[in-house]
Amino acid sequence: MLCTHKPWLLATISSSSSSSYPPQMKLLNQNFNLSIAKTKTQVQRKSLGNRFDDIDDSDVVDDGGGSGLLKFSLPSHVKSITSTSNPFVKHCLKLKNSSSYRHFHASALVVGTTPIREIYRYEEASQEKTVMDCLLLLDKAEIPEELDTHSVHIVRISSMVMKKLSGVQSAESIEAIALMRFPSSFLNLDVGQDKPDCQRWFPSTNRILVLDGIQDPGNLGTLVRSAMAFQWGGIFLLPGCCDPFNEKALRASRGAAFQLPIVSGSWYHLETLKDTFNMKILAGHPDSDGKSMKVSSLSQEFVCSLAHDPLCLVLGSEGHGLSEKSQQECELVSIPMAGKFESLNVSVAGGIFLYMLQPKN
Repeated sequence: MLCTHKPWLLATISSSSSSSYPPQMKLLNQNFNLSIAKTKTQVQRKSLGNRFDDIDDSDVVDDGGGSGLLKFSLPSHVKSITSTSNPFVKHCLKLKNSSSYRHFHASALVVGTTPIREIYRYEEASQEKTVMDCLLLLDKAEIPEELDTHSVHIVRISSMVMKKLSGVQSAESIEAIALMRFPSSFLNLDVGQDKPDCQRWFPSTNRILVLDGIQDPGNLGTLVRSAMAFQWGGIFLLPGCCDPFNEKALRASRGAAFQLPIVSGSWYHLETLKDTFNMKILAGHPDSDGKSMKVSSLSQEFVCSLAHDPLCLVLGSEGHGLSEKSQQECELVSIPMAGKFESLNVSVAGGIFLYMLQPKN
């Protein structure tokens, strides 16, 4: 559907928006020159509970019924953008800064040539198709090697626009930004779903990393990248985690969030996954130090005993550790340390767990 153009999207929060995620929105001006479409990924997210901790309710809009999802299209004749006041630049900034806006549009900005190239290589090898809507290139910069320029809308941008979108003061260090749609492997599960179909969540359930309230995007992104490096089957996000498509999380994951299946859900969904595939659930935890709870040690013997068992590994945040539910439901495991430290940074500890427990095939 195409409508006539008005400068940009104006929105206000609907009174019922607090009960669903993305929050429902109300259009104030319906005269747009915008194409309106639904994608598979977007339809899976149309009535979700608040999931990520960086949602800004001031950024949400409503289509009247909560089911229409807008897709912004940059006209094909646009080949360059020089002003930071350009409406498309403002749209990209909202994608960068607002989780609710990103998930409403099911799109994110990937900053830097290296992660863009890694996503492209993965797509070529796996035949997965993450759609790149637009490639923003610094004026006079060369087109990154290996990118299929015939299917990508390339727009040249000024150094001022690049600085604004990348957040990097030296625009010369960043030459490319890709506007990409969320991969179909990302699922944000409906909290009201009675019978979740966990068979389709992960291609392999041999090793699944579960993150419990990881709010630091750098830690979350690093863990996603480490899980990818050690061939884990996917990531499951429990409530309280930051958005994996957050700018800092994407920078830390170096594009891995577009390659590894990520599912956001609740303990109900996780228990369904566990029961369906008869999985063990371990959780990283500091040594009990003589306290009542039993904590196993991550020894080679312990690792070998799990070699043939499908398992989930739960990691909690540094600030709050594992949730009470995780402590109750999981077998607790600690990393033996000679030094007198209570714990390691979660991304460091997670890297050790992911390496030690990686699938052996």
